[in-house]
Amino acid sequence: MGNPTALETLIELAQRDSEEAAKRVGMANKAVDEAEQKLQMLHGFRDDYARKLDAAQLAGITPMAYRNFVAFMDKLENAINGQGEVVKHAKHACTVEKTAWQELERKRLSYRTLNERAAAKQLQAENKRDQKQMDEHAARQAYFKRH
Repeated sequence: MGNPTALETLIELAQRDSEEAAKRVGMANKAVDEAEQKLQMLHGFRDDYARKLDAAQLAGITPMAYRNFVAFMDKLENAINGQGEVVKHAKHACTVEKTAWQELERKRLSYRTLNERAAAKQLQAENKRDQKQMDEHAARQAYFKRH
C-alpha cells in the first residue's frame, strides 16, 4: 500500500486521540468510584460511632468523654462534607472527560465518513473510466469488423 492520504492520517490521529480520551474517561470513572467508596466508609464510620455514643450514654458517660464524642462526630461530619465535595468534583471531571471523548469520537467518525465518501467517489470514477474504455474498445471492434 502506498503512502497514507492526509485524510487517513487524520483518521489515525483521531483514533489515537479518541483512545486516549477513553482511557481518561475510565480513570475519571475509577476516581468517582473510589471517592464514593470513601464517602460510604465515612458514613459507616459515623453511624458506628453514633451507636457507640448512644451505648455510652445509656451506660453513663462523663461530660468530658461526651464532649470528646461530640467533637469527634463534628470532625467526622466535616470529613463527610469534604468527601462529598470530592465526589462532586470527581463526577464533574468525569462528565468533562466523557464530553471530550464524545467530541473526539464525532470527529473520528466524521473523518471516516469523509474517507468512505472519497473512496466511493474514486471507485465510481474508476468504474466510469473502465466502462468508457470497454465502450471504446467495443466500438473499435465493431468498426474493424465492418471494414
